[in-house]
Amino acid sequence: MQALKVYNTLTRQKETFTPLNPPYVGMYVCGPTVYNYVHLGNCRTFTSFDLIYRYLQHLGYKVRYVRNITDVGHLVGDADEGEDKIAKKAKLENLEPMEIVQRYTLDFRSIMQLINNLPPSIEPTATGHIVEQIEMTQKIMQNGFAYEAKGSIYFDVSKYNEANHEYGKLSGRVVDELISGSRDLDGQGEKQAPEDFALWKKASKEHIMRWNSPWGEGFPGWHLECSVMSSKYLGLQFDIHGGGMDLKFPHHECEIAQCVGANDTEPVKYWLHTNMLTVNGTKMSKSLGNSILPHELFTGTHTLLTQAYSAMTLRFMMLQTHYRSTMDMSNDALKAAQKGYKRVMNGLRIVKKMQYQENLEIPKDEKQIAEIEKIVSEMYEGMNDDFNTAVALAGLLNLLKKINSFHNGVLNINSLDQKTFDLTKNTFISFVEDIFGLREENQADLGEVMHVFLEIYREAKHNKNFEQVDKLRAHFKSLGVVVKDMKDKIDWAFEE
Repeated sequence: MQALKVYNTLTRQKETFTPLNPPYVGMYVCGPTVYNYVHLGNCRTFTSFDLIYRYLQHLGYKVRYVRNITDVGHLVGDADEGEDKIAKKAKLENLEPMEIVQRYTLDFRSIMQLINNLPPSIEPTATGHIVEQIEMTQKIMQNGFAYEAKGSIYFDVSKYNEANHEYGKLSGRVVDELISGSRDLDGQGEKQAPEDFALWKKASKEHIMRWNSPWGEGFPGWHLECSVMSSKYLGLQFDIHGGGMDLKFPHHECEIAQCVGANDTEPVKYWLHTNMLTVNGTKMSKSLGNSILPHELFTGTHTLLTQAYSAMTLRFMMLQTHYRSTMDMSNDALKAAQKGYKRVMNGLRIVKKMQYQENLEIPKDEKQIAEIEKIVSEMYEGMNDDFNTAVALAGLLNLLKKINSFHNGVLNINSLDQKTFDLTKNTFISFVEDIFGLREENQADLGEVMHVFLEIYREAKHNKNFEQVDKLRAHFKSLGVVVKDMKDKIDWAFEE
């Protein structure tokens, strides 16, 4: 099996994944700013890193996955001036900021659970690490890479670059472009240069969220929290830092500068970024009316949707696109994903019941054995090529064709050897449940219910009561279930 390769945004190439301290892997992913409901673009990012987390664990790595909650410091417009997003929402709703934080943190976690994303190992908050953020700011100042201006502390990008560091290397932006492209913001006069960014901001009289510091009452800059929490829980250097591509600049660029400025150490070995989610080929935007929230998808209440789609349908659709590619969502794509998901769930139910009995009179089919080994190899090759779930899923569906052929009697299961049978069964189950994170959404034990009805159906068919047979088939169809009459048995499946 080929080695795992990941695309490193920093070097702009695929690299063999070699952890700093195997078998341990440290992974940090920028979490949500909890001032509103999590949107589907966020869901795509967090599901992508859930798949990466799952696959690393599948390979035997012991992963510490840290994903933060931003509950202070993220200002409107992602700049260094303006109102805190959470405080603004709190004023609008006449609530305490922490009520806003609690409401949307719970929403975020419930959506992640519905999509079947595993919880991270640690989920720290920005407000829980104010002391550490002040300490890192002091350290950066002591090292000569920050300055005070009217009670605010700014990172000095020019001093950083003069010390042979390269601000902009992650995003590919250069300082001259940043200067020429900067806007004349209110309060920017405090900065020595427009490309400098806030580590700590002095709180105005109107600012709700504020803490004491050596420079007076204020609050941390947005970028500082991730540098603090990643280094606290994963060390000064760790393996993977992830997030959406929109965070490359300025957020992740500033994180690198802060860590190097404080510790003189490059913090991250591999930077991974997910691409955007579009709707009908267009970027999601509230102004365009195509920004769909998870609960609107699950209930079908958005005007762009023709029906409701389940959380597992959404997850299946995400599997069909590589995390670094743009993923387009449409009713057609969702319906196809719904069909594909049901097909895989049918396969999972079948494969779990499959039994192997050695029969020496049946010759082994070396062609089938070789084809199955090739399919399994291709599935792992896909995942090892920068976590390409689209390739791995295509392999899984090919494996499912083999499973269905054995189940329908087209191929004889005993024509395999025990090793290949186990490979088929174990690979399918582990990819579906452990790596892809798909699960059966119907909580009722449908198998037991169907067993009873199939007995009635079998009896009606035996007695040639075709009117009863047709009624039962029509009833099953209305429930989204089809009856499968095979040569030697009667079975059922979800309608695809």
